[in-house]
Amino acid sequence: MESFRTPGGVTLGIESFGDAGAPLVLLVGGPTMLSWPDGLCLALARGGRHVVRYDLRDSGASTTVDPDAPGYTLRDLAADAAALARGLDDRPAHLAGVGVGGFVAQVAVLDHPDAFSAVTLVGTRPVAPGPVDDALPDHDAAALGRLFARPMPDWSDRAAVVEFAASGAGILGDDPVAAGDRAGRIFDRTPGTEPAVVMANQLGMVFSRLDRTPRWRERLPEVAAPTLVVHGRHDRFFPVGNGEALAREIPGARLLVLDQAATAIPDPAVDVVAEAMLAL
Repeated sequence: MESFRTPGGVTLGIESFGDAGAPLVLLVGGPTMLSWPDGLCLALARGGRHVVRYDLRDSGASTTVDPDAPGYTLRDLAADAAALARGLDDRPAHLAGVGVGGFVAQVAVLDHPDAFSAVTLVGTRPVAPGPVDDALPDHDAAALGRLFARPMPDWSDRAAVVEFAASGAGILGDDPVAAGDRAGRIFDRTPGTEPAVVMANQLGMVFSRLDRTPRWRERLPEVAAPTLVVHGRHDRFFPVGNGEALAREIPGARLLVLDQAATAIPDPAVDVVAEAMLAL
């Protein structure tokens, strides 16, 4: 596992694929870098890209300070993405965000347009989580009710954490086996870090406490970079209407709906997503 230290002193855990001299594709974790499937990273690398995925702050191998009281904002996370892109390559990068990483990617391309040549937004929406008054479809209430009604596991017990992640994936319509495997890998790759902190952060709990301003939806028409919006047809967390709204409001954006997907990018869709990203 590699790391990158931003000019502001934040350490970001990163992982690289492909030729370091090739054009950069920077994958923003959602919040963990493992939100991006290995198969997609490898497919992009085979397509002639230098692929780097990274953990957001307070997640995985990145700087963890106080997840209960994050001392930074969404705009700071966007600045991290721009600093990483500029530090890894002199050329503008293709920036991609999944889930909550999609919020970071949207703000980053708006605040730092010179750092990015293209944008991919996967399973995300044009506003931060919370009460929605934007005519956007909200979370599937029944699915989220079941998701959050489950008792928390013993976060220091790897098997319990894996089972918890797998059951949650089943509720959301994702592959439980793949989700359990990912949770186990997250658990294993953060030695010396309190498991309760690490795993809770992967569920986005730290993001729920973060200052998620500014509101950026009204600025989406300013996005000049070629944009791909990818969304699962059966996404119960951010229903597909959110991706459709992004594609409408970003000039010239292409919408790719994965008919057999929910919140995660399933293995059978990896090549389709990689081909669409490489075409930007």
